[in-house]
Amino acid sequence: MDIPITIHPTPPLPTETTATPQKLPFSSQGAEVILGNILKAEQLVIPVAPSPTTMFGPRGACLFSNGILWVSDTGHHRLLGWRNLPTKDSQAADWVIGQPDFYHEGQNAKSATGKSTLNVPTGICSCGEGLAVADAWNHRVLIWKNLPEDSNVPADLVLGQANFIDNEPNRGSQQASANTMHWPYGVFYHQGRLFVADTGNRRILIWHQLPTENGQPADLVLGQPDMIYRNENGGGSPTAASMRWCHDINFWGENLVVSDAGNNRVMIWQGIPTENNTPCAVVLGQKNFNCVEMNQGVYYPSGSSLSMPYGVGVAEEWLVVADTANSRLLGWRKPESILSLQGARADAIAGQINFESKSENRNFGLPKRDSLNWCYGIKFCVKTAVIADSGNNRILLWQFNNS
Repeated sequence: MDIPITIHPTPPLPTETTATPQKLPFSSQGAEVILGNILKAEQLVIPVAPSPTTMFGPRGACLFSNGILWVSDTGHHRLLGWRNLPTKDSQAADWVIGQPDFYHEGQNAKSATGKSTLNVPTGICSCGEGLAVADAWNHRVLIWKNLPEDSNVPADLVLGQANFIDNEPNRGSQQASANTMHWPYGVFYHQGRLFVADTGNRRILIWHQLPTENGQPADLVLGQPDMIYRNENGGGSPTAASMRWCHDINFWGENLVVSDAGNNRVMIWQGIPTENNTPCAVVLGQKNFNCVEMNQGVYYPSGSSLSMPYGVGVAEEWLVVADTANSRLLGWRKPESILSLQGARADAIAGQINFESKSENRNFGLPKRDSLNWCYGIKFCVKTAVIADSGNNRILLWQFNNS
């Protein structure tokens, strides 16, 4: 007997779409520089074979004030470094960490875990005079005391593991602890404190001072009642204190900001929390602390909804969120009171023409200088936004005129 097949078409656009919203103050010409191979009309896919000019799903990048740029080329399990701020498209990297050369790939360089090997590197940030990288699938964070300026410079310090050789999640235990990690995806350094998004343990770990010993335990935890628990949303329903898939960290003035991608929201604390499991003050992307659905439970996004937001960047008064599954950037201007932001509509957008659009590269076309495809990370250095446009296998260096 034939079984009838019902085809469900894509839901129609909302009947009351908003006018074109304010655009984030990026250069109207799009990104000044695009790193990674640029897709041409005659190509079906972007080649992802490793080279000095190609990337595969980069998830993080950090530009330093001296012009040095380091990128987490996540899918190739390596870091790429440029000694000066790149000035032309597809400019070749000068250095590589994690592989023997620019043309090899593989988890931990298809060898043993070590001081300069990587397995899905993601978050990356300046750390005092050096560099910190979330080495996610080695379940550790690597720290260089001085900014690397060569290929395969070995890391000086490891967190999450007792040494540079081991790489088991939570050091082989079913429980978490103050000195273990499980899929850490984000890392951030602020006013002497180190913050790590220990994503697989659904928590943020905080060290009050930059660690000085391998495997040093964290001092504070957010997202869990203590250092042992690791259940999503603390084992219960979502709250102002719980997390499901925390991914990135930043500071908006003195306010801690965390992207909780699994709960489709961004969490903001007033100041720096001083106690374990401190609840956040407000969330963006949801109407309240208990709601967690993608785009607030409807197909199309809005100016106040989020779908798997992975990245958070700050440029003076602007908080810019990489709303990853909606392939867009949303921006909120800092208000007089952070509390007024609860569920607030974004002030501006980039990557889409309006708040109700969400297709990759706007209508699934070829990548443009101002389009996005599953953007995972965004960080700012003075007026340059560094965007990890992961689905397009590229990094965008895009002028941000925030003054």
